[in-house]
Amino acid sequence: MSSHRREFLRRFATVAAAGTAVPYWFIGANARTDETTAKNDRPHIGAIGVGGRGSAILQQAAQFGEVVAVCDVDANHAQRAKAAFGGKPDVYEDYRKLLERQDVDVITNGTPDHWHTAVNIAACKAGKDVYTEKPMTLTIDEGKILSKVVEETGRVVQVGTQQRSERQFQTAVELVRNGRLGKIEQVWVALPFYSTKAGPFPAEPVPPELNWDLFQGQAPVHDYCRQRVHANFRWWYEYAGGIITDWGNHHMDIGHWGADCELTGPTSIDARGLFPNAGDPDSFNTADRFFSRMIYPNGVEILYFSAINERRLYGGVAKTHDTMTPEKVKFLFGDDCPEEIQTFDRNGIMFIGERGRIFVNRGGVYGAAAEELADNPLPPDAWRVRPSNNHMGNFFECVKTRQEPVSPVRIQHRTVTACHLTNISLRLGRQLAWDPEKQQILNDPEADGWQKRKQRPPYFVQA
Repeated sequence: MSSHRREFLRRFATVAAAGTAVPYWFIGANARTDETTAKNDRPHIGAIGVGGRGSAILQQAAQFGEVVAVCDVDANHAQRAKAAFGGKPDVYEDYRKLLERQDVDVITNGTPDHWHTAVNIAACKAGKDVYTEKPMTLTIDEGKILSKVVEETGRVVQVGTQQRSERQFQTAVELVRNGRLGKIEQVWVALPFYSTKAGPFPAEPVPPELNWDLFQGQAPVHDYCRQRVHANFRWWYEYAGGIITDWGNHHMDIGHWGADCELTGPTSIDARGLFPNAGDPDSFNTADRFFSRMIYPNGVEILYFSAINERRLYGGVAKTHDTMTPEKVKFLFGDDCPEEIQTFDRNGIMFIGERGRIFVNRGGVYGAAAEELADNPLPPDAWRVRPSNNHMGNFFECVKTRQEPVSPVRIQHRTVTACHLTNISLRLGRQLAWDPEKQQILNDPEADGWQKRKQRPPYFVQA
């Protein structure tokens, strides 16, 4: 280890122990790179999973540290990431080998969903801090395990729900939490409708650059086809939870945040879904349209659904949208769902209170309370969100200070649990009762068993 490197680690430990808020390589609120800092004085980054989203978060992380290692089960991805950083990072196929390196301080986790928890746990146990993509987990049980490991190891783990660091979402949450809508009665969490009507897909030879067994990990063994990997893995229940946990982790997080439900969960979940390829083997097998009604301990009702008139096509998944019929609409939404939801044509979060409504999405925040904010600002003593306008920058600041990041595991476990419960309810076709304190599905042993999934040895997720 170089003398510069030893000095960095010494200063890191000293400042962390003292609780100093501003690291010397963290410049201002926007957290831009300090070009004057010697390269070997900056934290060393190891990237695990460097496909599309993984490479994007790695580029963000590289503003704050030096990329020394990249890892992917697809050699083409790994080599492309190596080339993006001047050919300097070492390349690994197995993440466990990368985690053995003592000079790696920080991990970016851009693996498919079914690998998130295993990599995050191993990284924490290896003494690394982690920026992990969402959804945080594949199952509710994984969230319980990861929460325990993060608490025991004291590692900084930021979940990539970057909407928490975008001002329009912060504004909406602050307005709601400060009573500008009066008592909150209902929250609509609306996702886009990506059709997954596609398949069956024929088996193909495994490409030589791909370690197919390692990609599958804990999931059941299947023949390889190109539609199971890379961007489209999320439409297979073996590896993910479909749109419900993908976009859902983002928008449900904001719904919980505004409704002050971050550290609890629903007590009742009643969900229905449409599976466009139901019964077709070797086809995408997650629901692409759904409706879930959830009741929370504070009396707030969250209506969680895909906006069937906000239609998008994702990467080559399907060429057209599966046809909606009056029968399908009635099945999804029932008789007592607001008519507006059945024709909703936006994705985002709608907060509905006694005195009005606010709608927020990545385009902005809308509603009278937001429009009046310039003339009627929140008072100095108002409740405020934790400041962050750069999600990756917030993570690296917390790596330095050892403070909790703005999107921590303890909160995101509760967020994605609501998404998982929706998937369980609609797959079983019945209403569930959930105890958010004990984290148990009540009076339904079969449903409660769905908190876990059978895992393929030796890829077990365990504390």
